[in-house]
Amino acid sequence: MEIRLNCENCDKPLLNDSTEAMICSFDCTFCQECVEDILQNVCPNCGGGFEKRPTRPRAFLKAHPPSAKKVLKPVRMEVFQTMLVEYENVHPSER
Repeated sequence: MEIRLNCENCDKPLLNDSTEAMICSFDCTFCQECVEDILQNVCPNCGGGFEKRPTRPRAFLKAHPPSAKKVLKPVRMEVFQTMLVEYENVHPSER
């Protein structure tokens, strides 16, 4: 699993031990506020749902550090709206 250190939408820092980091099954990473208030639990990249990102144990951070690659792709609501309407009321396991 990648540990991405920022929200792809708003660029909020999401360190390894952040309790606000949410991920989809492809490791797309967003902050809890964006997931709940903007994305409505619909990943704008794949249409999947989100879960809390686990924290990598400190003992493994040196050998398996978080990703150094920053991903920043602010959501374009005019594009995302179609996907949101299709999936917002469908449970992620049924999408």
